[in-house]
Amino acid sequence: MSQITQDTIIADILKIAPDSVPMFRSMGMNCLGCAMASGETLGQACAAHGVDVNDLLTKLNEFVEK
Repeated sequence: MSQITQDTIIADILKIAPDSVPMFRSMGMNCLGCAMASGETLGQACAAHGVDVNDLLTKLNEFVEK
């Protein structure tokens, strides 16, 4: 599995790590099933929700490696 980056599409992250949903929700990203999630990158979502993309990337990649 390649590393998740800020350019990874949210829907792709959810396909490879469906158990990461609570992590997104804890940061206020509750609309994971919306149309935007299928075309929005992690970086775009973080910018829209005021989330530090680097912090989330670290957490997501650590989660996926487990």
